[in-house]
Amino acid sequence: MATARRDSWALVTGGSSGIGRCYAEQLADRGYNILCVSNREDENDAVAKLIRLRYGVRTVALCKDLSDPQSAYELHDYCLHEGLEIEILVNNAGILLFDTLEHTSDRAIDTAIGLHVHTPTLLCKLFGGDMCRRGHGYILIMSSATVRLAYPTIAVYNATKSYLRNFAASLWFEMRHYGVSVTTIYPGAIDTPLYSLEERYRRPLRALGVMMSPEKLARKALRRMFRCRKNYTPGMFTKFVLCVAPLIPDRVILWVMRHPKLRHLF
Repeated sequence: MATARRDSWALVTGGSSGIGRCYAEQLADRGYNILCVSNREDENDAVAKLIRLRYGVRTVALCKDLSDPQSAYELHDYCLHEGLEIEILVNNAGILLFDTLEHTSDRAIDTAIGLHVHTPTLLCKLFGGDMCRRGHGYILIMSSATVRLAYPTIAVYNATKSYLRNFAASLWFEMRHYGVSVTTIYPGAIDTPLYSLEERYRRPLRALGVMMSPEKLARKALRRMFRCRKNYTPGMFTKFVLCVAPLIPDRVILWVMRHPKLRHLF
């Protein structure tokens, strides 16, 4: 298991809950100090305190709206001022949009583009540049299995996550020469609060492999990151869906859209 130097820091965006919190805890368990960035101040502070007490590492909770165009620069300036050398950058912050474009608010679209496109790009440029100059570092980017499913109601989410897929693929080549690893994760359904399902539904979905726990996803993703893997799609069910879904004819999707019980979605 990879372990950290005493002064090594991991920056986790969206680290106050869900998958991000699992990344933060598991990296702390490996000895990394944690910089947890989120726009949920109370949750962020609580997670940072818990990690500090449980794992004995240094933690910083920084409340910041990462959809703001200036947030990446402000975050990088903060780390330089405080002397935090970021060895691991986990680009995890995101928003799940499930609606037709017509019914998606302008604010939600701006937030998705900020969280999935603008800020991750600049964070990789700024902190990745520092890593390249030092000759080592890890970048983990959370894309989505939906990048191969261009279906209705996920147009904005799919497109912004597809940007991360192509961006990270190019970045892998650019930074590899400098000793910096870039790993992209393509998860399917993960059992987090983003899905408003009752536990009686979640339990069988986890048992069948349709959904994966965030703890399991983080563990598998970090293992691939430390092995310098380029890509990773977790879960056999997700892999199966990605093989089968592209074979579904467009006319079948159009028929589903006309189904009375689903028509309200469109």
